[in-house]
Amino acid sequence: MTCARPARLTVTLCRDEGEFAGLAGEWDALHRRCPASTPFQSHAWLCSWWQSYGIPGRLRIVLARRGERLIGAAALMLVHRPMPLLVPLGGAISDFFDVLVDGDDARDAVTALERGLFRAATHTVIDLREVRPDACAQRLFDVWSGARSRLTDSTCMELPAEPIGSLIGRMPGSRAQRARSRLRKIDALGIECRTAPDHRVPDAIGTLLRLHELQWRGRGVNAEHLRPRFAAHLTRAARRMVRDGQASVREFLLDGEVVAADLALTSAGLTGCYLYGADPALRERKVEVSSMLLREVARQAAGTGPGGVLSLLRGSEQYKNHWAPVPVVNGRLLLARPGLEPLLRLRESQVAVRDRAAESVKARFPAARDWRGRLGALPAAVLPALGGR
Repeated sequence: MTCARPARLTVTLCRDEGEFAGLAGEWDALHRRCPASTPFQSHAWLCSWWQSYGIPGRLRIVLARRGERLIGAAALMLVHRPMPLLVPLGGAISDFFDVLVDGDDARDAVTALERGLFRAATHTVIDLREVRPDACAQRLFDVWSGARSRLTDSTCMELPAEPIGSLIGRMPGSRAQRARSRLRKIDALGIECRTAPDHRVPDAIGTLLRLHELQWRGRGVNAEHLRPRFAAHLTRAARRMVRDGQASVREFLLDGEVVAADLALTSAGLTGCYLYGADPALRERKVEVSSMLLREVARQAAGTGPGGVLSLLRGSEQYKNHWAPVPVVNGRLLLARPGLEPLLRLRESQVAVRDRAAESVKARFPAARDWRGRLGALPAAVLPALGGR
């Protein structure tokens, strides 16, 4: 009896956006097989992001295959400022980065991706932001054969993927009582929640963005959220992700009018509310919007099965702390060939200077929310200088 040889392992570099678009089916299959994947590694999210934000000629996607089967992928792009870098697709509007690795062939997939990235980074440093502690990219960092540096990035807040009743049960008695009271008030007002089917997603996203702008008017809204390219990306990505079961767009109605809306993204092990908008009139009626939204996204997260995470995503805003979440710090991984270590150390210094500037701004504006978070309320003039999200 003879044993069949394993299929050949190959690594290629995709630089063509048409080829990337055509990877949807096998990319989605790999995304489902990757135990650490988040919604921000889905093909729908990344391909849509590239259509809105990509620069022709800069796409760099490393693909690892075992025979015909895609077992690894790293979605990056080339930038030239402030220095030559390979950075993640998804950019600043994505909360997490990771490489995709087939859970059934993880060791060889990571080895193949390391080889492919080493070849791709001939003259550049690889700068991987917002890497979760359990991400597959951490394994890539561990086997990297060149220069490397691990830094810290944003703080995220996480809860177990459980229904709202269980989350309230984790809180101290007086705080739990107030949470239940807030939810009873919402129910007494008769606020209804409906989920948009995929054909209604464009209208629902339009409503969400209108309400988001309204709620932040005069309070330092993230300017990117008002731009047509962001709206186009969110609409494209959300429609496909809703169809594929990777997202939900909800609308909250009071007296027949939509007064709030949110977009929640989900993968096998993680669910998070990405963006929301709410009519400021709800505050006048003493509606605790965060509690209203969290109840629904907690229901969605609980449906993913045991062991999952309900992520409140980046930022440590005060309203999140009411729910006693666990802080989880993302990493920032710098990788380079051995001969480019001086360039990596220069990038390390640039990051340190930028972080010190951010801390100085936060000290100057103590009422502002975490500048890394999408809900940041720093003065609009400050955000571009920090690359605020």
